[in-house]
Amino acid sequence: MADLSIDFAGIKSPNPFWLASAPPTNTGEQIMRAFDAGWGGAVWKTLGEPVVDTSSRFGAIEVGGQRMVGFNNIELITDRPLEVNLREIREAKRRYPRHAVIVSLMVETQDDWRTIIQQVEDTGADALELNFGCPHGMCERGMGSAVGQEPEVLKTVAGWAVESASIPVLVKLTPNIGDILEPGVAAVEAGAHGLSLINTIKSITGVDLDRMVPYPVVGERSTNGGYCGPAVKPIALHMVAALARDPRVTIPISGIGGISTWRDAAEFIALGASSVQVCTAVMHRGFRIVEDLCDGLSHFLDSKGMRSVAELRGKALGAYVEWGDLDLSYKVSAHVDPAKCIGCELCLVACRDASVDAIHTGPVPLAAGHVAATRDQAIARAAGSGVHVTWVDETACTGCNLCSHLCPVPGCITMKDVTGGKPFESWNDRIAKGTHKAGHHG
Repeated sequence: MADLSIDFAGIKSPNPFWLASAPPTNTGEQIMRAFDAGWGGAVWKTLGEPVVDTSSRFGAIEVGGQRMVGFNNIELITDRPLEVNLREIREAKRRYPRHAVIVSLMVETQDDWRTIIQQVEDTGADALELNFGCPHGMCERGMGSAVGQEPEVLKTVAGWAVESASIPVLVKLTPNIGDILEPGVAAVEAGAHGLSLINTIKSITGVDLDRMVPYPVVGERSTNGGYCGPAVKPIALHMVAALARDPRVTIPISGIGGISTWRDAAEFIALGASSVQVCTAVMHRGFRIVEDLCDGLSHFLDSKGMRSVAELRGKALGAYVEWGDLDLSYKVSAHVDPAKCIGCELCLVACRDASVDAIHTGPVPLAAGHVAATRDQAIARAAGSGVHVTWVDETACTGCNLCSHLCPVPGCITMKDVTGGKPFESWNDRIAKGTHKAGHHG
């Protein structure tokens, strides 16, 4: 059985699954129950000057009957006294010495950072996470994403923390920025021991059209909040991978953003994350999901002959390149399995209205390249026997694979390789050879 334990910048954890700094890590009682359930670590909800939160504070998006595909919050940092949090951190670490206890922090001045870091270190916590990502409420006060969006400011403030701390310092980055490399590299230059990302995305999830107030409604007003949940996973994967493949980023990364299943976690790790943090999925289904996360990842590693999480880390990074380095000779074409086709014609409409009109129904021309159903089915359809035939004109298909994504029947539309042995050629290759201009594609 694969070893799920990790060492993240000297932070030991029995598995890579950590709770993100959020409502599920608001109290020691919650975190200790999470450890009992099997979580390897937890990042304590951000400490600082306690705040007063609003009511209500959450909003969500439902897609196709699936609840909380996207989740929004306007909640801020801890609303509990610092001394209470410190006492509970000490107790949690005393009772669970093998689990990772990381404490998220957000304060203003250098003296504030020095003081609170010393107080947290005295609890026996394993590490600190600097919250430079909160996109609402705190940023208006010059903290959170207001720091994360200014690389030089981030570098200065992170430097204060690193100078004051004797335990690892992680920097949590905001996605509300043009280039994630800028704050990420600044954190490395400041001496940070690890990165966490992404924090939530600045957002409004919708509008109550009866009251004409955005969600979540607070009396007769609302504000922008932080967007998270499964819908943000693609953004998070890109930003994690962008940092992980940059040679200037020499510290480990904790991946955050829409992780709900072991497959999500495996994808983050394959793109360079050393640990993963989960929040929305726990708010949706509770702490017990960690059992499936651990079992699924363990079985996956076993199936690939990998003995540890470390062997998976970064496995997919080599295949992540810039557009100009992709193989322009590679070609796929859609193939419809007539035995599975239900005749909904979603693919036909999408291809006709949004692509190249390469999908058709009815008798299948027997000319070369027009293949997707058997000759017998084509004859039966032409004879009016009612057999539905959907077929693809392979000569017109560009391989965009839109049809395969919207087909409601699993395995009905697949993409087959029709490259035909053509040699690799990228756009950058064409530029180097001078064949990239119109009429010179050779």
